[in-house]
Amino acid sequence: MQIQKYSEPEFDPYGDRRETEPDPGWLAPVAAQPLDSVLALPGSKSLTNRELVLAALADGPSTLHAPLWSRDSELMIDALRALGTSFERMPATGGFGDDLRVIPADELLGSTTVECGLAGTVMRFVPPVAALALGPTTFDGDEGARRRPMGGSIEGLRALGVDLDDDRRGALPFTVHGTGRVEGGAVELDASASSQFVSGLLLSAARFERGLDLRHTGERLPSLPHIEMTIETLRQRGIEVSSPEPGRWVVEPGPIRAVDVAIEPDLSNAAPFLVAALVAGGSVSIVGWPDTTTQVGAQLEHLLPRFGARVERVGDRLTVQAPERTGDGGRGIRGADLDLSEAGELVPNLVALAAFADGPSTFTGIGHIRHHETDRLAALVAELNGLGGDVRELDDGLHIVPAPLHGGPWRAYADHRMATTGAIVGLAVDGVIVDDIGSTSKTLPQFTALWEQMLA
Repeated sequence: MQIQKYSEPEFDPYGDRRETEPDPGWLAPVAAQPLDSVLALPGSKSLTNRELVLAALADGPSTLHAPLWSRDSELMIDALRALGTSFERMPATGGFGDDLRVIPADELLGSTTVECGLAGTVMRFVPPVAALALGPTTFDGDEGARRRPMGGSIEGLRALGVDLDDDRRGALPFTVHGTGRVEGGAVELDASASSQFVSGLLLSAARFERGLDLRHTGERLPSLPHIEMTIETLRQRGIEVSSPEPGRWVVEPGPIRAVDVAIEPDLSNAAPFLVAALVAGGSVSIVGWPDTTTQVGAQLEHLLPRFGARVERVGDRLTVQAPERTGDGGRGIRGADLDLSEAGELVPNLVALAAFADGPSTFTGIGHIRHHETDRLAALVAELNGLGGDVRELDDGLHIVPAPLHGGPWRAYADHRMATTGAIVGLAVDGVIVDDIGSTSKTLPQFTALWEQMLA
C-alpha cells in the first residue's frame, strides 16, 4: 500500500483562504460498490501536541517518531519555537512525514506573538508555557478562535499569580506577562466548557515551583479521556501526578524527563472511514490500532456495534464490517441512544451514520461541542436538515430521525469534523458539495487522498 508523504501546506497567519478563483467546492464521491479497504492513518493530533509541549519543557532533547504533520501541529511547533524551543526534522520512520527532534530552550523567552489558528490545544496549552518565559507573549487566532471559551485557562493562570491582560473578554486575544517562574500551588477552576483547561495547566505544572493542586468546580467535566491521556503522557516522563478524588489532580514539582516517543495513529480520524463501511456497505480496516490507548477514538470499537456493525481485532488491525442489508433495501443500520459526553469529537461522524439508520437515535451529554471549532450542534442540524434530514437540537444533544436525503451544498464552517461528515453523507447521496474540504488539513491533510483510496 503506497501512502503519499505529507507536504506542508501554506497558511496565512489567520488560516484564511488566499484570494484565488472562487472555490466550487468538493463534490463528495458516491460509493459505487461496497468497500473493501485497508488504510493506515497519520499520528494523533492530541498526542502530538501534548508531547510537543512536554518535550519543550523537558530536561533534554526528545524525539517524536511518526508525529502528526498538520495545521494544528504546525501551529504548536511555531508557538513553541517563538518561545525559544528548537526543532530538527529527522528521516521518517512512518509514511506520513518526518520524525521530529525537540530541543528545549536554555531559557524560555517571551516578547513575541503566538498565532493559535483554530487550535484549542495551542490556545489552552501554550499560555502556561508562556508564563514560564521572560517577557510578554500575545495570543490571537482565527476569527472563530476568538469565540471559543478561554475563561478557565485565563482565570486558572491568574489564580496562580500570572499577570494576564485580556481586557476582561475571557477570550482571545490576550497577553501573558511571563516572569520566568510560576509559583503554583492550589487552584480551582470550572472546566465545564473544555477539559483542555485542565490539561493545559497539568502539562506545565511540574515546572511550577510548588507544582499544582487543581480542583474542578463545575457540575460536569466533558471529555474526561483527554485528561487521562494528559496524565499518562506526564507519567511516561517521570512526573508524579495523582487524582486523590474525582475532579482533583495533583502534580508534584520536578524535572520533566526527555524521552523518545512513538505517536499512535489518530483513532478519532479513523471515525469517518470506519463509519463509511456501514453507510456504503462492505468493510474498512485500520492498521496500527494500538492494544491499549487513552485516545477517545478507541471507543469506536464499542460504539459502532450499537449501530449494527461487526467489529474484529486481529493483531494491530481493526476491521469494521457493515451489517447485512435488509430485504427492503435498507442498510441494516440500527438507531442508538448514546451518552457521548466522553466522545464529543466523534459526534459529527456518528450523526451522519444515524441519519441512515432504520430508526431514530438520540445523542446526549454533548452540549460542550457548541464551543468546538464551530457550534457543532447547530451546524449539524442546519446541514442535515438542509438536505432533507430531520434532526432536532436538545439542551445537551441531538435527536436524529432518518429521512430521505437529497444533494446540495454542505457547509463545513472551517471545521474538519463537519467536512468529513459531509463526505460520509455524500457516500450515499449524490450531489453533496462540501464547501471547504481543505479544513481537514487541521488534523488530516491527506483526507481526500485517503478517501479516494478507500473508494478505489
